Amino acid sequence: MSEELQRPHVWLPGSDDPPLLLLHGTGGDEHDLLGLRDHLAPDAAVLSPRGSVSEHGMARFFRRLREGVFDEDDLRLRADELAAFLRQAEQKYAVAAGSWLAVGFSNGANMASALLLRHPESLAGAVLLAAMVPFQHDESEDQALTGKPVLIVNGTRDPMATPDQTSRLADQLRRRGAEVELLTFNGGHTIDAGRLPQIKEFIDRRIRPFTSPGGQAGR
Repeated sequence: MSEELQRPHVWLPGSDDPPLLLLHGTGGDEHDLLGLRDHLAPDAAVLSPRGSVSEHGMARFFRRLREGVFDEDDLRLRADELAAFLRQAEQKYAVAAGSWLAVGFSNGANMASALLLRHPESLAGAVLLAAMVPFQHDESEDQALTGKPVLIVNGTRDPMATPDQTSRLADQLRRRGAEVELLTFNGGHTIDAGRLPQIKEFIDRRIRPFTSPGGQAGR
């Protein structure tokens, strides 16, 4: 097995596009978000890796300097490593290049955003749950995300992924050309079960036609 695929992960085969890339939050692992498949894309393949950074024994996808303040140099490095892992996984599991739909929660959502910005070719789109701005000074106008659908699902009472963070993240991705939709709920830093049907509708409407045979991603 290649060095990249020695990273702990779960692979669940599936018969439907898009394949899901599940990215857990701080202190989670590769099993945490597997239950989302039943709600969002029951027949999809799933790749769920574990974050490669440990913070006081809690798995994360990248380091932070303190709560709410990211180590952006480490974030860039870890995003590059995850992109390499995805390329290896595509070969091992016969997944079309760039057809992944990232579904990330909290730290995993921030990693998905960083992956979109640094390696837009890696993903067909993303669902970002409790997501913050990954890079504070990313002012690039490069349009590498043109046409990629992104759904941001944040609580209006989230103390970390605040309404200001939500707006700034949407603007950052839109500057790169992404087609961003916002879905809010009256809650905090969590996954709102009541929004899962709307997330599934977004995937069926915006992602599935893009990654199905005859679509663009990975073809």
